[in-house]
Formats: sequence, structure tokens, C-alpha cells
Amino acid sequence: MDEQNQTNQPGQGQPVEAQPVTALSKEAKQWAMFCHLAALVAYIGIPFGHVLGPLVIWLIKKDDYEYVRSQGREALNFQISMTIYCLVAALLICIGIGVFVLIGLGLVDLVFIIIAAIAAADGKDYKYPLTIRLLK
Repeated sequence: MDEQNQTNQPGQGQPVEAQPVTALSKEAKQWAMFCHLAALVAYIGIPFGHVLGPLVIWLIKKDDYEYVRSQGREALNFQISMTIYCLVAALLICIGIGVFVLIGLGLVDLVFIIIAAIAAADGKDYKYPLTIRLLK
């Protein structure tokens, strides 16, 4: 038997080298970051922009990059959850605490969007807290 054939065959007592994990492309990281940051359009006055922004990017790029698919879905779930929380807070305005809850939700939303965008730019999977996972 040939000496080269013996050393290259798995199962012959030789450790098999693991295949390198494919790194995320720069474009995938950027589009995932844009999915998170697109929610900020609500802060410039576009109604439901916090949901529409991530939705548009997710629909356009979800088939191109698996990372964008997962992070876009995460951004959408969080923004839909925030919409539900804001509707409940709007109802609480009647008893006087809704305004404070709405302000708090706005700040929490802003902070988590920025944290998620930074994590996505670094290629890390980010899971928002307080999220109702409606999209699977």
C-alpha cells in the first residue's frame, strides 16, 4: 500500500481535520445590521416604520443570506412585540401611567436596536429580550 494513501484516509487511526466553518460575508453582516437599524425610521415619524423598515429589508434579502433571514426575523418579532406593548401602554394612559410606560418602551426599543445592530455587524446572533416569537 502507498504511504500517502494510508495517511489521508479517515478511519485509519489518523485524526480527521474538521472542515473550516464558513465565515459570514461582509454583506450578510451589513444587511443584518440594516434589518435592525431600519426600525429607527419610526423615530422620524413614519407610521409603523419600526415594523415596515425591517420587513422590507428582510423580504428583499432573506433568500440571499441565512444570517439576514434569522436576524431579520428576530428584528421583526421584537418590533411586533414592541407594537403590542405600546398598544397596552396606550390603554394605560387612562389610569395615568401609560405615558411613562410609553416613554420607557421607546427608550428600551432604541437601546436594544443599537445593541442588536452592533452584534449583527460583528456577526453574532442577537436575541432580543422581552420578545414574543411570532415568526418562526
